[in-house]
Parts: sequence; C-alpha cells; structure tokens
Amino acid sequence: MSPEIEECKHKWFMFSAIVSFIYFSFHPLMFNFFFLSGIIVGMKVLLYLEGKSVLEKSGIGRALQHQMNALDLAGIPYTTDILGDYDVVHINTYGPRSLFLLHAAKRNGKKVIMHGHSTKEDFQNSFIGSNFFAPLFGKYLAHMYQKADFIITPSEYSKKLIQSYGVTTPIVAVSNGIDLAKYQADPKKEAVFRKHFQIKEGQKVVVCAGLYFKRKGIEDFVEVARRMPDVRFIWLGSINKWLIPASIRRLVEKDHPDNVEFPGYFKGAVFQGAMSGSDAFFFPSYEETEGIVVLEALASKQHTVLRDIPVYEGWIDDQSAELCHNVDEFVDSLQRVLDGRVDKREAGYRVAQSRSIDDVAHQLVEAYQKVLEM
Repeated sequence: MSPEIEECKHKWFMFSAIVSFIYFSFHPLMFNFFFLSGIIVGMKVLLYLEGKSVLEKSGIGRALQHQMNALDLAGIPYTTDILGDYDVVHINTYGPRSLFLLHAAKRNGKKVIMHGHSTKEDFQNSFIGSNFFAPLFGKYLAHMYQKADFIITPSEYSKKLIQSYGVTTPIVAVSNGIDLAKYQADPKKEAVFRKHFQIKEGQKVVVCAGLYFKRKGIEDFVEVARRMPDVRFIWLGSINKWLIPASIRRLVEKDHPDNVEFPGYFKGAVFQGAMSGSDAFFFPSYEETEGIVVLEALASKQHTVLRDIPVYEGWIDDQSAELCHNVDEFVDSLQRVLDGRVDKREAGYRVAQSRSIDDVAHQLVEAYQKVLEM
C-alpha cells in the first residue's frame, strides 16, 4: 500500500476519532450509552401498562409514550409483550395483572422497576368509592413498591409520599419529561384548534386538560368560568362517566354555564394547537405526582395558572406561573393574564427545558444501569 494511501487512512482515523470525541463530549446521553457500562448493551426492557383503554388518555398513558421515546433516544430495545424475553420490567400500573407480573418476574430472576405514578393521596377524590378505599389502596401500593427492586417516581414530592408509607426500596425522582419540539407553537395546528372549536376573532379562550375528577379541580374550573362569562372555558379530556361520582357527572353533562365546554379527549393537532393557541392554560388540580399537562403548557410557551400545591415546590414558582389558592385568586390571575398585565411564558419555558425528554432519557439509562448492577 502506497505511503499516500497510508497517510490518508491515518488522517481519516484521526478525523473520525476527533469527531467521535467531540460528539460524545457534547452528547452525554450517547456517552452514557456507549461508555458507562457494558451492562446496558444488549439489555431489553419490558414496558407494562395495565388497563390501556382507560389510562391511555391519562398522564400515565402519556408517561408510557415518553418512556418509549426516551428508550429510543438511548438506543435501548424495549417491548410491550409480556410473553417476550426481557431483562428489566418497568411496571406503570397497579392492577391485579401488574401485581401478578411483578411476582412472576421476581420468581424468574428478572429485575423489577415500579413507576410511582400513583399515591394514596392522588387516588382520593377520583373514582366512585375512591375515598373509602384510599387507605387500603395505600397499603396495596406500599406492598408493590416494597416488592420492586427499584422505584422511579416523577417528582421529589411523590418520592417523599412513597417513603412516608414505610417503603425502603431504592427510589429516584425522574420527571416524566416533555418533547419540546412537539409543543413548539405551530400556526397550522393552532388554526386546526380554532377551526374545530369555531373560535371567533378576538374571543378569549382558556383551556384545561385532565380526567373528570374532583381532584383535578373541575368544580373550581366551572365556578371560575361562571364568574367570567365573556371567556370560553374548554376542558379537554374524558373518562367513562359511570366511573365518577354522580355530582361530577352532572357537572360535566349539564350543571355548568354556557361558556364551559367538555368536548372530550383530543390528541395531535387539536390538542397541541390548543396548548399554544388558546389564551391561557388553567389547571386547578389539588393533587398531582407531577402534572404532564403542566409541562405541555409550559413547553408551549403558554400563560399558565395553577393551584399552589406541594408537588410544584422546587421547580415551578411565581416567576414561571401564576400560583393561586382559591377561586377568587384564579379569577384575578386569569383576568390579569387576559388583560396582558402579566407574562411569565419565557420563565415557564425554561422550566420545561429543564425537564426535556433528552434529559429524562439520560436519567432513565442511569436508573436501568443501577437496577442491573444490584
């Protein structure tokens, strides 16, 4: 081989090495995947969601999609087939099939991660009978969390709640994450939203998203709308109405003013267009383990009005969102937003950036690595 060819090969090798060094230096996720541990290579994760037809419209359903996106970014293969082969099972739900899978996986020597989406506190004020069964549900959750090898939960707040049940399983707080690109303002999506709801020029629109739960603050949502009759209030979301108390069912079906709408569940262009194309996002929830819809609103650079609850401590403050305690304060904050007297969108977007799906992927890789090293 001629010296010229040898020199070209050497230069190409050096160039490739430099490019690789730069790439991995500035892309910690890829560095983590290829260099931190050979354990990750060849690992396969089973992602499990029980009751998909009910939960796919909830934050848990969207969290599962975020987990899939994160694993794709990390280059880690996954499956949703419980009959297939896997090294780690990541369980997102708590029904009898989830419990059976947990015990079966443990018997077969598989590592089990429980995702702490649910707590006794956020089970209350949801389904029919939820308050009566909440103490028993809390003990059931504690049993599942204690049996797992590792727990991932969306916030420091939910981590503290789970530990307060006496659970000693290793636990880490990892945000559900947000796909920033997906929620960038898009005039076409906003036009789809406005056309679907026949929003007139200059008409003020406030949106919320969530299941029809008392816990979500749906009663306050309606009362705030009652006090602001010139503003349209649209609640995006749904659930089988026979699963919720009669008082909430009546509220959704008829006991609300004409400026309130409950059109059901949406995704895609209508939902994303609503997040950026409405005039404010109003989420009066009393209890969350994180609040994926809040991240979606912040990522959309939307004016965000929230109830001031413990889950937001440490990542959302009054610089990035309007934080309120009662109906009077909600009305006042929304009016200030609609009048253009307050604008916290840029600070809110920085919060969303801090919980981007890329960062979550990196943290998930680290969590899976810890589990396999146990």
